[in-house]
Amino acid sequence: MEEGISMSTIDFTGRVAIVTGAGAGLGRCHALGLAKRGAKVVVNDLGGTRDGTGSDDSAANKVVEEIKAAGGEAVPNYDNVATVAGGENIVKTAIDTYGKVDILVNNAGILRDKSFVKMDEESWDGVMAVHLKGAYCVTRPAFISMRENGYGRIVMTTSGAGLFGNFGQTNYSAAKMGLVGLTNVLKLEGAKYNIKTNVIVPVAASRLTEDVFPPELFEKMKPDFITPAVLCMCAEECEDSGMFINAALGYYSRSAIVTGPGAILSDGKKVPTPEEVMENWGKITSIENPQYFDQLPEMFGVLGPLLQ
Repeated sequence: MEEGISMSTIDFTGRVAIVTGAGAGLGRCHALGLAKRGAKVVVNDLGGTRDGTGSDDSAANKVVEEIKAAGGEAVPNYDNVATVAGGENIVKTAIDTYGKVDILVNNAGILRDKSFVKMDEESWDGVMAVHLKGAYCVTRPAFISMRENGYGRIVMTTSGAGLFGNFGQTNYSAAKMGLVGLTNVLKLEGAKYNIKTNVIVPVAASRLTEDVFPPELFEKMKPDFITPAVLCMCAEECEDSGMFINAALGYYSRSAIVTGPGAILSDGKKVPTPEEVMENWGKITSIENPQYFDQLPEMFGVLGPLLQ
């Protein structure tokens, strides 16, 4: 898809979508965007606070009302993504109401920021439960249904904090990079079933970033700029899988894990010394002319001469 998706109108008529954490911010914007283009949407939101405590049905209900007022179809769901039962019931809501699930946008998230030495187990586990386990809990039953139907589009939501790091967010960053690993495998396991899994890397104003960005920047970083990339990845026309797409203020780009040319310090039999590794450190750490591997076995090609 090097030349991009066709300029024909992206239409979700007949498609059923689930958006988690859709009661506000990015999730709300994605849900409205999908519904506007014809999708029937399950609006999931527990309605908790930014740190994941509490619950309130009104968040999901309000977005469903917005969709219906605009002539779309939607149903609310209030389950917690961080439990297997919750994930299964979110997918069950889609199937019971609309007969299937075609699209899943994993967007639900919380923050419990602390510097690493102050990161207690509860704060670590809580963020992992929503972002990483939550993606597992919802995606697995959705993937099973999509596999049976021979079609699916899944979007994970990661963060630059995971790809590049951000002070005070070890729990959040680790969970977000976990989603990268999950995506790398789902792109392979879903390939023969026409299930495409891609990743959005948003920088946008939301309740998770309201005290992270300066007020003047927060006002400009509207979630509306993120949704077009998400809808593109949700489209049937999107044939790519395993892409990590950065999005902010109308800027879109791809991030990827790549491997530099490296240095061969052995004939495949002799074990190099630590000193030899140190002497070649510049070559080893160089990412000039990097290579992208679509899956782990491809990397073995680099080792070919050493395996003789």
